[in-house]
Amino acid sequence: MSDVAAVAGVSHQTVSRVLNGHPSVRPETRQRVLDAIAELGYRRNTAARALVTRRTDTIGVVASGSALFGPTSTLIAVEGAARDAGLYVSVATVARWEAEGMRQVLEHFMAQGVEGVVVIAAHDEAIEAVRAFDAPVPVVMVGPKDLPGGRLHSVAVDQYAGARLATRHLLDLGHRDVVHLAGPEDWLDARARIRGWRDELVAAGIEPGEPIHGDWSAGRGYGVGRDLVRAGVPTAVFAANDQLALGLLRAFAETGVSVPGDVSVVGFDDVDGSAHFYPPLTTVRQEFGALGRRCLELLLTALAGDDQAPELIPPRLVVRASSGAPRG
Repeated sequence: MSDVAAVAGVSHQTVSRVLNGHPSVRPETRQRVLDAIAELGYRRNTAARALVTRRTDTIGVVASGSALFGPTSTLIAVEGAARDAGLYVSVATVARWEAEGMRQVLEHFMAQGVEGVVVIAAHDEAIEAVRAFDAPVPVVMVGPKDLPGGRLHSVAVDQYAGARLATRHLLDLGHRDVVHLAGPEDWLDARARIRGWRDELVAAGIEPGEPIHGDWSAGRGYGVGRDLVRAGVPTAVFAANDQLALGLLRAFAETGVSVPGDVSVVGFDDVDGSAHFYPPLTTVRQEFGALGRRCLELLLTALAGDDQAPELIPPRLVVRASSGAPRG
């Protein structure tokens, strides 16, 4: 920094202000410092800075090793929100949410001196694994709605409300035979969507049957779609995610079942490209940008020593051509 200051003809403190984005530096002075940085190839020594400030400005993010749309989109949103807040992100992925694997990841983050941790995983094993580790820094879990106090905090999209939105949309169109193709039972999101679907049907005076249990894959949706064609299709299917819905659409198309003429299909997530499924898919959009920003707000609030109640991010129904009134 002293070399940069000498080339730019400014003080060491002015270089520090430029590097930290301080607004009090005149534009022409800032440019001279930036030109000197470029000329000298200067890079800030973050390790040395951390020794002085006792801060790393880094958070750890733990995510599943899968490429599922929801967790991946959440990871991107959290990273973007952290960058906007001037924080760096260290990411670790885990193949299985086991206590020992989680302990190793969190110990690694503690050794790095992270100031907080975000865990993106909305299923049972993840919650138990995080609870088994007594982290000395705040931990925000993305997915669970309620967690014990202390250093554990949570933020989530309101999956239950989203399922009710999807089911209410189909009921408003006139459907009374609304089948739910659910996600894996060990995922909180899947269970919340089952509850939302069931409660909306009950509120309409309709006795819900059993959901069809699945995973999150288009392959499972395709297999269920073929089974439904053989057994007799309902007038509407609410799929727990867009990949399941995509598999249903293919199965129905191959067997001559019209969507939405014979059966309406609604998904969940609003994945990139869902507007170009055939037909374009009605779905529930999760606001991942808002989720990432709220996640960082909770973490920064916890780092400041304050606490906030868990918050649910509202989803939004996106109506497209795959849903319509039942025939007849």
